[in-house]
Amino acid sequence: MKVTLSALNTSESSFTPLVVIELAQDVKEETKEWLKNRIIAKKKDGGAQLLFRPLLNKYEQETLENQNLYLVGASKIRMLLGAEAVGLVKECNDNTMRAFTYRTRQNFKGFDDNNDDFLTMAECQFIIKHELENLRAKDEKMIPGYPQAKLYPGKSLLRRLLTSGIVIQVFPLHDDEALKKLEDTWYTRFALKYQPIDSIRGYFGETIALYFGFLEYFTFALIPMAVIGLPYYLFVWEDYDKYVIFASFNLIWSTVILEVWKRGCANMTYRWGTLLMKRKFEEPRPGFHGVLGINPITGKEEPLYPSYKRQLRIYLVSLPFVCLCLYFSLYVMMIYFDLEVWALGLHENSGSEWTSVLLYVPSIIYAIVIEIMNRLYRYAAEFLTSWENHRLESAYQNHLILKVLVFNFLNCFASLFYIAFVLKDMKLLRQSLATLLITSQILNQIVESLLPYWLQRKHGVRVKRKMQALKADIDATLYEHVILEKEMGTYLGTFDDYLELFLQFGYVSLFSCVYPLAAAFAVLNNFTEVNSDALKMCRVFKRPFSEPSASIGVWQLAFETMSVISVVTNCALIGMSPQVNAIFPESKADLILIVVAVEHALLALKFILAFAIPDKPRHIQVKLARLEFESLEALKQQQMKLVTENLKEEPKESGKEKAT
Repeated sequence: MKVTLSALNTSESSFTPLVVIELAQDVKEETKEWLKNRIIAKKKDGGAQLLFRPLLNKYEQETLENQNLYLVGASKIRMLLGAEAVGLVKECNDNTMRAFTYRTRQNFKGFDDNNDDFLTMAECQFIIKHELENLRAKDEKMIPGYPQAKLYPGKSLLRRLLTSGIVIQVFPLHDDEALKKLEDTWYTRFALKYQPIDSIRGYFGETIALYFGFLEYFTFALIPMAVIGLPYYLFVWEDYDKYVIFASFNLIWSTVILEVWKRGCANMTYRWGTLLMKRKFEEPRPGFHGVLGINPITGKEEPLYPSYKRQLRIYLVSLPFVCLCLYFSLYVMMIYFDLEVWALGLHENSGSEWTSVLLYVPSIIYAIVIEIMNRLYRYAAEFLTSWENHRLESAYQNHLILKVLVFNFLNCFASLFYIAFVLKDMKLLRQSLATLLITSQILNQIVESLLPYWLQRKHGVRVKRKMQALKADIDATLYEHVILEKEMGTYLGTFDDYLELFLQFGYVSLFSCVYPLAAAFAVLNNFTEVNSDALKMCRVFKRPFSEPSASIGVWQLAFETMSVISVVTNCALIGMSPQVNAIFPESKADLILIVVAVEHALLALKFILAFAIPDKPRHIQVKLARLEFESLEALKQQQMKLVTENLKEEPKESGKEKAT
């Protein structure tokens, strides 16, 4: 029998605050009361059946600053029923992974009626977010007190409140005790050790944990390249004939590491349960707008927007804009080469030590300009992708990632391709690659972690001084905690972090045979990146909501595409090497044909390797197949039960007819 919320008592006199809702300062009282009632109302009445209270009581509001901050939590029973509603998968006592149900809760490992640790805090916050986002308008035509904030049946109330500026932000709270434990095992004690990925997942959720897992895996995967590259750099620095072997190793390495990662990722996500979570039908993203109508698939009332209008926006506006940006990037690149010629000419004329240092200045300036252009283009790409008006968040993310990757790839690598295959200057290629790689790594560390951390520390000192100055006979610990966190920056997701690794992978896989130290510098950067990113997550940004993930998503395809491009690049570099050219001193056509043939053969080998290495380990495949079989058997038994019940009812009905 299915357990319903209305049949259970989910109220508590006090609760642990998990999520904070900040309202605008001038929000009307009737709006606050309406929102409160919708959040605490029972599910059968269209509410979320959550616990809700203001951060400050009336006396505290008079003593402290009047803040429109509200705390949201839930009872233990409500959380368990929410876990069933969102489809969380947990480990059973028989070591299998199954979707959690409240009725069979005793069958799950670690469950106890007195145990509050069965659901992680990240999972609890995800459940609350899910329930808040699924608060739907019923018969309201507008937000009470705000006639301009229109509603229609089925519209997400939280999304309308956010877009109307009534709700400023919704964020999950940090748990100081759990955070301190995580920091102690993660980054505060510097040591060469594995990251506590399971603990990161328990605190931040699967999406963040998968990023740090991939960062750690990629760093260790770079070590063989670094170990081979270091002696190669020391002993054959000027001998370009030898880079054929290094390039060949590069081709196999870039394929194998991505395939092995998929297997490791499947292991992790199966253990966490997200590999088995069923995809739910995607709701329209918050920024999606259109004429109100009926969705032909769901039958629900929602905004409808013709796809042809979206396609016109993409092909007539977005595509030309991206092409214009790519042209501008190439124009800046040519200015950089003019500066290189100028610096080289100056050095040849004077020959002093100062001018030899000047040779690196154009590359450093160009690397800084590249970073600035990448960031400015990112804002433009976000605006354009939002303007295209994609219905689904996944479609929005895919179009945004495509725009950003195309520009970043050309912006970061066009100069290297030009030097390698047009100028054919391997010395300049080595110098440019080293400068771009090192400068971008330093800038990213400063902009992404050190600068935000310094600003956050300054803000924290100001808040603590303000709290000490208050002469209030109350416990303001929770108040200070919330005020500190609400002013923190918002973590915008793993996009920039994966993009940084993607570009790093490009530097290593495309041209590292010319500059073998690229992998070594990448390893050194990533060891510090782990700590700086951990610091950023724990102390700089608000705690992000947990998001269940089964993989790194579209980034897997992006890395695999880069590895295919690296095959072409490395084959071309091998074909250009003096060692290979010496074999074909007269016939360049034969050389080109052989290089193309080798490239096709290596691509074929690459795809064979990708096919031969299964994405999921054998034991995971067996477990997934067994679960699918059990689901089919259960469905079959249910259908047989219905048929049997119908057959039993038929004789009774025929008997009644005869009597009549």
